Amino acid sequence: MKTLKKIMLEEMNKITGIVVDAAMDVHSALGPGLLESVYEQCLAHELELRGLKVERQVAIPVVYKKAELEVGFRIDLLVQDCLIIELKAVETVLPIHEAQVFTYLRLTDSRVGLLLNFNVVSMKNGIKRIIL
Repeated sequence: MKTLKKIMLEEMNKITGIVVDAAMDVHSALGPGLLESVYEQCLAHELELRGLKVERQVAIPVVYKKAELEVGFRIDLLVQDCLIIELKAVETVLPIHEAQVFTYLRLTDSRVGLLLNFNVVSMKNGIKRIIL
């Protein structure tokens, strides 16, 4: 199972700030209405341009009764081996979307994730920081 890097809160806040700024830039350039996969690829590229390490579609196994099971869970973007980003392009973010991020945090023993919904008029309304 992939174990995420533990970092200080100050460093996590800096990384989160860079991601939020990059998401706003991507949203400003593209606007709402595209597929999630488009925003994922563009945001990953933007973050790499800003010097951050980004992995896309990172598999998360589930450990059940000491067995590690590959069941198809994937983190949309993993930034700097510590920040989980779940992307959406939906009309309304539902509680199940937030629960998904909480589950990913729990499965990876991580503390902070971002839920970014690009299908909004203003990106500031599409950002939710989730802390476990």
